[in-house]
Amino acid sequence: MSYILNTPDDQQAMLAAIGVASIEELFAQVPAELRLRRPLDLPPALDEMELTAHMAELAGQNVAAGQKICFLGGGSYDHFIPAVVDYVAGRGEFYTSYTPYQPEASQGNLQVFFEYQTLITQLTGMDVSNASMYDGGSAAAEAVLMCIAATGRRGSVVVPENLHPEYRQTIATYLSNLDVRLHTVATPDGTTGAELLARSIGDDTACVVIQQPNFFGCVEDLQSLVQAAHERGAMVVAAVDPISLGLLRRPGEFGVDIVVAEGQSLGTPMQFGGPYLGIMACSEKFVRRMPGRIAGQTVDRRGNRCWVLTLQTREQHIRREKATSNICTNQGLFALRATVYLAALGPQGLRETAEACLRKANYARGRLTQTGRLSAAFDAPVFKEFVVRDGDRGVQSLVADALQAGFFAGVPLGGWYPRLSDCLLVTVTEKRTRREIDALANCVSQPNRRQEMVDA
Repeated sequence: MSYILNTPDDQQAMLAAIGVASIEELFAQVPAELRLRRPLDLPPALDEMELTAHMAELAGQNVAAGQKICFLGGGSYDHFIPAVVDYVAGRGEFYTSYTPYQPEASQGNLQVFFEYQTLITQLTGMDVSNASMYDGGSAAAEAVLMCIAATGRRGSVVVPENLHPEYRQTIATYLSNLDVRLHTVATPDGTTGAELLARSIGDDTACVVIQQPNFFGCVEDLQSLVQAAHERGAMVVAAVDPISLGLLRRPGEFGVDIVVAEGQSLGTPMQFGGPYLGIMACSEKFVRRMPGRIAGQTVDRRGNRCWVLTLQTREQHIRREKATSNICTNQGLFALRATVYLAALGPQGLRETAEACLRKANYARGRLTQTGRLSAAFDAPVFKEFVVRDGDRGVQSLVADALQAGFFAGVPLGGWYPRLSDCLLVTVTEKRTRREIDALANCVSQPNRRQEMVDA
């Protein structure tokens, strides 16, 4: 029995209803060279038992972070997640809630958004936060649009080369139809030079986007970069690692205008590319240009405390010319996970996590550069990631060999940066132990003993 009826008679009835004579006429606007002129090459249908076995075989080809010793990063991180995060996020009233961004959202969801926003503003040092966005990259692009609208400058947007390359790609896509130039500043030493950045900012530059720590893991001199941008009238968007804010000064203390981040590290596991959590916070003067939604706390007519969606700048809710964005959802469940994670750790727990990342990453950089094969690509201080250069120029083989030995050794950079084709981005979170770091270093320096090390 077919679940969806689509017989020839059904097709003719539908075609007649919309006023076309045939399927060919229906798709006439699709260029002929793009149309498939043969039946789809699909295998025979499987019964339920066969399909279950086939899907299990396909799923078995995935290798999750927990199945290897993980030194991967570059925007997605293997941080420890307290059990309470899964417990609260798995409750049915949150896990199955319907469209938690709509005005009729439940009081429970609205309270979560309010508490999430409060925690994000405390974490970033900014005045207001929205109730989350798609991911870090789209949050950065939306922040750029905010800056263009707020400054009225439509000439250029400046980003350093060490901004996450996928963030830069997302921003370029957003700007592709706006006639706004995306100017990229070179960062040959790993960090952004304030003087070079200043020379790249013109009178028509809307903003600069600075990542802290940057994509190479280096800690930027954020104060001098913010000063260089503001002296030329450009706004500053800071893309931060939220875990680093347990240790580094909050971007709001440097006077940045907008803060964005990828919130996956706050209680969401690595999961083959998402979905993730976009964080955005800004100064109060830009709140009406902020995309998405803001939940507020108030009292009802009986004086009881309650929560409401207080601001939505989507074109469905305000005049189109006043709308800042048509972004249509938030990541409610992941905002909840971040809220529980931050509440469970508290300021002291977040600081201890950040300190562990800092100590272990610097220990790992020292051990790996003692191997005789790898060297540090940049001299700047790092937080939890760093770039090493392979003297044998065999990064791909190093990664492949390490994988066989039980390690995700890092992220090769050649695909984004051809000049760094011999370099690897290594990430060390609080989960990595000294024994695991030593084992990776030994694996790199003594390739013939890799399997023995894993067995040990």
